[in-house]
Amino acid sequence: MRSVIIKIQIPYGQHVAFGPGKADLLDAIRRHGSISAAAKSMDMSYKRAWELVYVMNSSFKQPVVVTLVGGSHGGGATLTEFGSQVLSMYREIVAKSEQFVASETDAFLSMLGPIIKSDLST
Repeated sequence: MRSVIIKIQIPYGQHVAFGPGKADLLDAIRRHGSISAAAKSMDMSYKRAWELVYVMNSSFKQPVVVTLVGGSHGGGATLTEFGSQVLSMYREIVAKSEQFVASETDAFLSMLGPIIKSDLST
C-alpha cells in the first residue's frame, strides 16, 4: 500500500515554533525527565536540544518545558501542563491531516506505476 508523508511545521518569525522534531523532543523529555537524556536518546547534541527548547519556550505564550536546578539528586526537565497541551494538540493536528490527505490522494496514488529498483535515489 502506498502512502503520502506529510510534515507539519508551525513557523514563527525567523524560526519554526513547532514541528515533528520538536514534538519528538518533548516526548523524549517527558519519557526521560531531562533534556540531556532526551537528546542522547535521539542521537542529538545537548546544545541542539537546548536550542530547540529555547525556541519553543520563546515562541509560545507560556513555557512548554521547565528545568529543575541540580543538586544532590541532579537537575532535570519536565513538560509544563501547557507544553503537554501543545504536544497533544500538535499530534491531533497531524493525525487529522494524515487522515484527510490519505482520503484525498487515493486516486492520485493509483496513477503511479510499479516501483522499479534502480541506482537512482530520487
